[in-house]
Amino acid sequence: MPELNASEWDTFLGSYPNAHLLQTAAWGELKASFGWQVAWLAVGQGSSAQTGAQVLFRRLPLGFSLAYIAKGPVGGQPWGPLWPEVDALCRKRKAVFLKVEPDLWEAPERPAPVLPGFTPSPQSIQPRRTLLVDLCGDEEQVLARMKQKTRYNIRLALKKGVIGFPSSDLEVFYRLMEATGERDASGVHSLDYYRRAYELFHPRGECELFLAEHDGVQLAALMAFAHGSRAWYFYGASADEQRERMPAYLLQWEAMRWARGRGCTLYDLWGVPDVDEPALEAGFTTRSEGLWGVYRFKRGFGGQLQRAQGPWDRVYRPVLYAFYRWWTRNRSLD
Repeated sequence: MPELNASEWDTFLGSYPNAHLLQTAAWGELKASFGWQVAWLAVGQGSSAQTGAQVLFRRLPLGFSLAYIAKGPVGGQPWGPLWPEVDALCRKRKAVFLKVEPDLWEAPERPAPVLPGFTPSPQSIQPRRTLLVDLCGDEEQVLARMKQKTRYNIRLALKKGVIGFPSSDLEVFYRLMEATGERDASGVHSLDYYRRAYELFHPRGECELFLAEHDGVQLAALMAFAHGSRAWYFYGASADEQRERMPAYLLQWEAMRWARGRGCTLYDLWGVPDVDEPALEAGFTTRSEGLWGVYRFKRGFGGQLQRAQGPWDRVYRPVLYAFYRWWTRNRSLD
C-alpha cells in the first residue's frame, strides 16, 4: 500500500505547486481536528510518484465510514493506477462509498475524465459554481475589470473613513461571523475551527485575516487563503450596523491585493448558485436564499463564471449507500 505520511505528502505536492488548497496536508490536519481521519496515497512508475490523493474519512455508525477526495486527485491523468490503491484503503476502513470532487472545470473543449466504476452524484460538498477573478496586470487593470458600482463602493468605503487591515483577532472575526450567520440564516463553524485554520495556514503565508473598522468599530471581517497561483475567499462577515459604509467591498479588495502580493493570478470567490449565467442575471435582484444572497455582491468583482466537474461516487456497500443517501438528503458533510 503506497501510503505516505504528512511530510512525504508535502514533498509529493512540491512537484504540483498549483494543487488545490483542499489537497494540502495542512487542510487534512484541519479536518482531522474536527472529526475526520486523513490518509495520503501516491503511485507512479519506478521511484517517482506521479499521481496521488489526500483521502478524508468520516466515521459512521457501526464502524463504517465515508471517504472523500476534495479537489483531487493530484497529478497527471489518467488516474487509473491510483484507484485500486484507493479502493483497498476504502475497503480496509469499511467505507460505504467514496466521493470525488476533482479540481477540474467543465469546458466544451475538455471532456470530463472517465472514472471507471463511479457514478455521477447528485450531492456536492463543495459549491459547484464560482466566480474567478483575474488578478493579472496592475491594480488599475484589476479594478477596471470590475463593475462600475463595485469600484465606486470600494472607493466610497475609503472616502467614508473605513480602514481595512490584517489582524489576528479571531474573537472579533467570530463575533462578526455569528452576527452574519444569524442575519442570513447561514452555517457558521466554531471559533476553534477558524482559530485552527488560521494557526495552520497563516505561518505558511497561506492565510490572512482582514478586519474593517471605522472609528474603532469593527464592521466586517474576511479570511482568505492562498496556495500556488490561486487564492480563495472562504469566510466573510459583516456587522448589522454601518453597512452603508461598504466595508465588505474594501476587504475583498484588500484580500485581492494581498493575494497579488504573494504571486496569485486568480482569486476564487467560492460559491454562487448552481445555475447558468442568464438565470443568475435574471434572478439575483429578486432572490436572496442560500447563495443567491451573496451573488449580487460577488458578481460586481468581475469574475468569470466557472462550474466544477463532478461529483462522482464509487459505491462499496449499495444497501448502506441507499440508506445513507436517504438520511443525508438535507444534511451537509462538511
